[in-house]
Amino acid sequence: MALSSRKPRVTGKPNIIFILADDLGHADLGCYGGREPVSPNLDQMAREGIRFTQGYSNSPVCSPTRFALMTGRYQYHLRGAMDEPLHGPNAKRSTHGLPPSLQTLPSLLREAGYRTALVGKWHLGHEPHFGPRKSGYDEHFGLMSGGIDYFTHTSPDGKKDLWHNGEPVDDDTYLTDLLSDRSIDFIQRSVSQAQPFLLSLHYTAPHWPWETREDHELAKTLVGQTFHLDGGSVHTYQRMIHHMDEGIGRIMAELKRLGQDENTLVVFTSDNGGERFSDNWPLVGGKMDLTEGGIRVPYIVRWPAAIPPGGVSEQMVITMDWVPTLLEAAKAQPQLVHPFDGMSLLPHLRDASLVRERQLCWRMNHRQQRALRRGSWKYLRVDGHDYLFNIDEDARERANLMHRHPDRLAQMRESYEQWEATLPRIPEDASITLVYTKKDMP
Repeated sequence: MALSSRKPRVTGKPNIIFILADDLGHADLGCYGGREPVSPNLDQMAREGIRFTQGYSNSPVCSPTRFALMTGRYQYHLRGAMDEPLHGPNAKRSTHGLPPSLQTLPSLLREAGYRTALVGKWHLGHEPHFGPRKSGYDEHFGLMSGGIDYFTHTSPDGKKDLWHNGEPVDDDTYLTDLLSDRSIDFIQRSVSQAQPFLLSLHYTAPHWPWETREDHELAKTLVGQTFHLDGGSVHTYQRMIHHMDEGIGRIMAELKRLGQDENTLVVFTSDNGGERFSDNWPLVGGKMDLTEGGIRVPYIVRWPAAIPPGGVSEQMVITMDWVPTLLEAAKAQPQLVHPFDGMSLLPHLRDASLVRERQLCWRMNHRQQRALRRGSWKYLRVDGHDYLFNIDEDARERANLMHRHPDRLAQMRESYEQWEATLPRIPEDASITLVYTKKDMP
């Protein structure tokens, strides 16, 4: 439903800002039922635009989702996305990143006249084989790996991993603030050149290590130990979200100061569900799980020139939808080498009441998981056990209806297997990296 009958009017190509949080829980934000006031700016963005209640990530872990975000396709077509996540020796291999030959969201928008930048996390393979500027971004400021310390900017192996267009950066500013600052700088430069822009702002917040702006001294003790299994708290985690929200507020204020906020399309979401301190209520599970807590994520979109305020949509959406959506919003008409698996959400942004039935699928090597969502129903397999849930009635996935509806279970299982048959098999050397196991915490 939409709370306003105002009909916005689009004039010219919109600027596009795509903001990606890292490991944010479904219910961490106030506009999604959060228990603490950590997100006033994002909550305002939701009031001024639309939020989706049935939003999904392409994967319950970071790099596979990012492959989908770049290509608009199920990530399982690409070898690098078979690792859960891309980490360790596999991350350095010449076959395990985002191939520069592929059409991507930034490369297609650049062809359409956009200035493009990635500020933040890449996590799609390392130089010299892969990199943001090889895949359509004019500029990159940020990290190449999956996570770094907020002050020392070191990755889990203890090495510095902060770069500006391939050159190392030595700056101990709190990373969330640094990424917000660099984003504002890119916006200012793009506006001064009167060129529409794509800003991919991929924060690492609220991903480990568990550090707020006041934890500079703590950071010195975590070099080479950024998994930070002996630290953190719900309070710290919530303050990390608030720091990110403040940065987003500064960006929105700068857009308004520059006269750009009406025709700038801003999207906010997360790469997967929450981790150990996240609030996923009422969902079960989290990062690495295909239960709802691992893949259900916030989606907030604001574009005053085209989207009525106060919208709440029940349309099922997924990360890969944003590539065709943003290309259509930009009036780009590329000649595609591969068709998108995602669909354009532009009609749903303009009319929150529209709901189109569709089927979404996921697979994970970890615990041999599989999932298929169609309408109210979800088929799930974990560790060889099958489940059938009515998500509309049981979002917590506690009432297994497989014996009550054996025909539906069989049909959905067959649909899943037909879908999976179109994809490459997961290779034997695909890696699974768990930050913590039951021996680390119950």
